[in-house]
Amino acid sequence: MQFGRTLLTAMLVCAVQGVGFGAGAAGAADYPAKPIRLLVGFAAGGTSDILARALGSQLAEILGQQVIVDNRAAASGIIATELGARSPPDGYTVVFGSASAFSINPHVRTRLPYDPWRDFAPAGMFATGSYVLDVHPSVPARSVRELVAVIKRRPGQLNYGSPGHASNAHLATLLFMSLTGTRMQHVPYKGGAPALTDLMAGQIDVLFDPATTTLPHVNSGRLRALAVTTAKRSALFPDLPTMQEAGIAGYEYGNWFGLFLPAGTPQPIVARLNAAINQAVARPELRERLKGQGAEPLSGSIDAFVALLKAEYAKYGKIVRDAGIEPEPY
Repeated sequence: MQFGRTLLTAMLVCAVQGVGFGAGAAGAADYPAKPIRLLVGFAAGGTSDILARALGSQLAEILGQQVIVDNRAAASGIIATELGARSPPDGYTVVFGSASAFSINPHVRTRLPYDPWRDFAPAGMFATGSYVLDVHPSVPARSVRELVAVIKRRPGQLNYGSPGHASNAHLATLLFMSLTGTRMQHVPYKGGAPALTDLMAGQIDVLFDPATTTLPHVNSGRLRALAVTTAKRSALFPDLPTMQEAGIAGYEYGNWFGLFLPAGTPQPIVARLNAAINQAVARPELRERLKGQGAEPLSGSIDAFVALLKAEYAKYGKIVRDAGIEPEPY
């Protein structure tokens, strides 16, 4: 799905300038006056859920109201995101957004029930999460360069897994192959856990996996970690190089997280939530919790968040186009 400049302009006007069409500013003065629902499009216990609850507890203290996490796990975040788009623009329903719902789905799904540009007011960025390039110990590679050499000697013979077609891990691998001129066979799974299980069993050779789930298996020797995907090293893997440090120029891939309100939410409410997010991220206890999950804290203005969204949207779109992925109906 492609979005033109008209929709981008509408997003910038509504989200950044904060023009409220569905609600007046009258209710913003005492915001929040009741509990806030935080929609999370992934299952309880996963990385998104853990991060959302960590942020929610801090926001509850700052805002003086309970923040209730509502997990609507299905379809790469589509269900929760659609519910948020259709909610009243009063500040009491917030979407915990990530790259899946806002940067990837629009490029790989047709007939999405929401428009990420038109239907939301970005409230603030929160964190980025890293992936780790893992191989089974039987793969004769102890560095990224060695892995590239192995794949080039055996084009199309190594298998890589992912949690599913057009998932974050799938696109991370496509970017890797594009930049290194390599080719492997894709084995999509129904979730990250079975892919990780098969990697440890030697059924697949390569997997880009979130840092948190990778760590115990690398420590036990069941997996070999070669690099992290983000521009900065991970606090969970301080001795592991980034992909760029490992010699893959231009490689940077992570999963960003941020909060979104329905379009039309009054600007004072959007600004209040943005200030609360930045205050929460500045707290040492939250920063430590994020690093413990392999995530890097992010904060800043709504303008900065919109700039990040534009850059990430373009980046994922290029990966999808370069790989020749055809959008599929939702």
